[in-house]
Amino acid sequence: MKILFIINDAPYGTEKAYNALRMAMAIQKELSDVKIYVFLMADSVTCALPAQSTPQGYYNVERMIKSIVQKGGHVKACGSCSEARGIAKLELLEGVEISTMSQLVQWTVEADKILTF
Repeated sequence: MKILFIINDAPYGTEKAYNALRMAMAIQKELSDVKIYVFLMADSVTCALPAQSTPQGYYNVERMIKSIVQKGGHVKACGSCSEARGIAKLELLEGVEISTMSQLVQWTVEADKILTF
């Protein structure tokens, strides 16, 4: 089974990115045969930036994405969204790639379930 998470909100300010990533991590923990795909769009592309510094005890989206990738998840960031926010040429977290709408279309068609946040 393949589950696609499409995230639109910034990593901090709302908890949408946090909740999407938290659910993806829970699925990886409880259902190891499920393949996780995360596509970052709009302000969520900033979730893929390294060196995030959060207060002690506060969730850290960088660590969450790293965990998903380390457990075989796939994470891509929208190229045009990244360009619009001036981050397309910046280094992203290891395992996260700049991608295209065409890739999102492919993942969408292949996914058994799609969740948007």
